[in-house]
Amino acid sequence: MEKHPTLEMYDYNVWANQTIIHRLKELPKDIYHKDIQSGFSSVAKVVTHIYVVENIWFDLISGRTRDEAKASAAQLVPLLAIKDIEEMDVLYRELTSKNKMVLASQIDKNPTVVLDHPTMGSLETSISGAIFHVVNHGSYHRGNIGTMLRQMDHTSVLQDYVAYLYNESK
Repeated sequence: MEKHPTLEMYDYNVWANQTIIHRLKELPKDIYHKDIQSGFSSVAKVVTHIYVVENIWFDLISGRTRDEAKASAAQLVPLLAIKDIEEMDVLYRELTSKNKMVLASQIDKNPTVVLDHPTMGSLETSISGAIFHVVNHGSYHRGNIGTMLRQMDHTSVLQDYVAYLYNESK
């Protein structure tokens, strides 16, 4: 049986996050928190941002309000800021497990996800639309990490969707 396209997209996002985390774990430990001149001041801040935003979106998919999701995220940021990449790896795996359970319970119901943005207003979208945003957001910021690594004279790792497809076909 073919996997639901939304679940496939989320699985790609999980694979890509794990791929970049694995690469970060291969590098000298100081790289993760090293201050650099970039869009974010450290790789750790980008990894934290990706994690927090994914958490917010899954809170919204689970029916929490924007204010509830943002309040939860605000509590997470200082806790995540002091983590090393090994600890973030564990937290990502836990978040992924929780998020997959949410998707499994909601995907066939396809409830509307309501977004109330302070400047853009209210919007209703599907779970698929929300997951597309999570994946697109993660891809963008994993690209930031790749740029930051190159600025520090390290290579990144391929995390394109086609690389995921090749990996899955093995």
